[in-house]
Amino acid sequence: MEEYRFEWRGLEPIRPRQGSPRRTRWRKLVAPIGAAGALLAKFAPLLLKSKFLLSLLVSAGFYVWLGGWWFGVGLITLLFVHEMGHVLEARRQGLPVSVPVFIPFMGALISMKRLPRDAWREARLAIAGPLLGSTGALALYLAGTAYDSQHLKALAFLGFLLNLFNLLPVVPLDGGRITAALHPALWLLGLVGLLALVLYQPNPILIIILLLAGSELLRRWRTRDLPEMRRYYRVRPHQRLIMGVLYFGLAAALVLGMHASHVPNTL
Repeated sequence: MEEYRFEWRGLEPIRPRQGSPRRTRWRKLVAPIGAAGALLAKFAPLLLKSKFLLSLLVSAGFYVWLGGWWFGVGLITLLFVHEMGHVLEARRQGLPVSVPVFIPFMGALISMKRLPRDAWREARLAIAGPLLGSTGALALYLAGTAYDSQHLKALAFLGFLLNLFNLLPVVPLDGGRITAALHPALWLLGLVGLLALVLYQPNPILIIILLLAGSELLRRWRTRDLPEMRRYYRVRPHQRLIMGVLYFGLAAALVLGMHASHVPNTL
């Protein structure tokens, strides 16, 4: 790149001067960083006031860096749809709920100042996320099939996988809160299964979930005989049946969805 300087002496410009290549490269590097810094400084107060927007931008940027634009935007969209299932059901139950907050590698979460009144309502709140999230993944699969897009099918597979993983019957995952309305024995089964998964494929995220699940299972075991806890986990037979059909039916549908949407690892 050449740098031109003009000095008006009559009407004749002087000869152009060749810029230093190192200096030119440095300017190319610093210019976008400076522009991004100015933009961030301008909107920083707004971003800091909105945990949703800030966490979304940080997580999206991380996922885009990790797997490209289609992966980052697609994953954030899948997580958002999943969490909105929880939000909509919480509001339907009249529970105060926050907007989703995104955490890289950990997905997203919502917070509530007041919990559901019993295990039946907690299960409905918990399964609403996987239900809506699975619907979003199904929409991606149908679009991928219609347009013969391997990227969309791969995103659909990821959506089916994430929602199936969330159905593991351990707290803090959705499956642990759903099975609270079925039978406590499922918590122990889920903990053993998660432990086997950690031993087979060690992963920091799985280890953290395992520790949280073990701690929560121990807490619930110690408080099982309290009168308020007995009332909380009292679920009518028809409610248990409805939740069981939804839970196991959704898990089976997600396995089928993963099978249908699987694409070779060539993207």
